[in-house]
Amino acid sequence: MKKSLIWVFTIILVSMLIVTTWASLQENVILGGAKIIREPWGIATLFDTYFAFFTFYIWVMYKEVKWFSKLTWFILVVFLGNIAMSVYVLMQIYKIKNNFTIERLLTKNV
Repeated sequence: MKKSLIWVFTIILVSMLIVTTWASLQENVILGGAKIIREPWGIATLFDTYFAFFTFYIWVMYKEVKWFSKLTWFILVVFLGNIAMSVYVLMQIYKIKNNFTIERLLTKNV
């Protein structure tokens, strides 16, 4: 299970880095964002995306002990989305040295 999760989140990270780089080379993010917010489905997609980010962040808040870490990860998730989220999950996976389980990944006690 650990190797599968590493593969999944590595693929997400690499894919997001590639597509973000490609999109950035095509158009400025501010201009692209302006187009998105003029479309009803663009707004709906942004709501869906950011609610998913906040749902993920609830887990981060639970896992992180220090407020500085909580705030840092909040900023990273809001601005980098799935890039930050996949990095966070990979970091959590690598913290578990022995006896990896989903339960250990999801809980505070690593």
